[in-house]
Amino acid sequence: MSEPLSASESDLKHDHTIDPDMLSDAAVSVTRTLHQAGFEALLVGGCVRDLLLGYRPKDYDVATDATPEQVQDLFRRSRIIGRRFRIVHVRMGREIIEVTTFRGAPEDIDSVARSDRGRILADNTWGDLDSDAQRRDFTINALYYDPITNEGIDHVDGLADLEDSIIRVIGEPYRRFAEDPVRLLRAVRFMAKLGFDLSPESRSALEECVEFLGDVPAARLFDEVLKVFHNGRGELACQLLKQFNMLEILFPVLEPWLKDDADAIPPIIGKALANTDARVQQGKPVIAPFLFTAMLWMPIQARFEQLKDAGKPPIEALHRATDQVVADECHSVAIPRRVSSVVREILEIEHRLAERRSRSIHGLLENRRFRAAYDFMLLRNAVGERDDELVKWWTDIQDAPEPVVVEMISALKASSGKRRSRSRRTRKRKPSECQE
Repeated sequence: MSEPLSASESDLKHDHTIDPDMLSDAAVSVTRTLHQAGFEALLVGGCVRDLLLGYRPKDYDVATDATPEQVQDLFRRSRIIGRRFRIVHVRMGREIIEVTTFRGAPEDIDSVARSDRGRILADNTWGDLDSDAQRRDFTINALYYDPITNEGIDHVDGLADLEDSIIRVIGEPYRRFAEDPVRLLRAVRFMAKLGFDLSPESRSALEECVEFLGDVPAARLFDEVLKVFHNGRGELACQLLKQFNMLEILFPVLEPWLKDDADAIPPIIGKALANTDARVQQGKPVIAPFLFTAMLWMPIQARFEQLKDAGKPPIEALHRATDQVVADECHSVAIPRRVSSVVREILEIEHRLAERRSRSIHGLLENRRFRAAYDFMLLRNAVGERDDELVKWWTDIQDAPEPVVVEMISALKASSGKRRSRSRRTRKRKPSECQE
């Protein structure tokens, strides 16, 4: 264990508001096991921040002086992940506790492998508690708490910034953003989620470093984008991304729709994120495919219309448009196939809902993507792209008893039959040729 800190070094130690009853049993168990093995171990980061704000954390991080290999030796259900910085995921029941070794500053910080823009490419230098605090991103995320002794540790005046609702970069802001541009997204996420503002020097550096976001590997940005938009304040986060000119870096396929200088985001994206925020705040599940369906719909729709005008059948045109836009977007944010394939399904089912072919109604209702497609149809209706009658029909049929369903489909069949009948052209008979 580290030596006790004086009151000036740690405002948390004797006067914090963390309720031990809100702690995860799994996180406490991991910490206790590391203590019993002779290692230092503390809860750190977002979980401590949220506990101090009175929220129940969704995830827990533990910082320790044990190396990843030593941590893995203590926990049977654990695995080491990461290349840039190795961490250990310890599974306890249904929870995964992320355990990191105290980070340290390399003896020669300028010798660390970096990209041309300064992004650190490898960072597995271990250190102690003090150096670990200095290596974290923001002061409000560098707060530590020992659940065994009920002591808190604050090396960077993070508690003061937490009380003042300030997000402050630890160290020289420009350099820290350049070292890991994902911190730019994290800053926006915390601004939106917590309602905090950036300190003046941090904001200035963020505005200067926005272009560095393009230096982050596309595969890494997928998870970060989900964190930004699935935290219950996604609509505000999107507005901030647009304000800081980050949205067009993350989604260059949206550039034609982001040209104006206003902070307002396209209506269908705003509606989708507002709905997502409501679900998150109600504790309901949200899925990545629906988010990306909404985010990419405008360029997909534009390409879809072009392909239809070129003579492609609607479903083929829709598939091609989706695949092309997703492929273009993957250069910036790598969308896994497990997500893009569902985006494709959602759009196809939504298109078939609009067609309302009587023979396919039961199949559509039973399709596993029906609900997501129906929700996307509601979204399009909210921005004027689908009519109210169509939405009401699909809303009513979902909860209708089977006899009513049969009746609705029969009426639909009769109606479509009449339309086809009216559209037929009456053939003109040629006058018969009689031999005289």
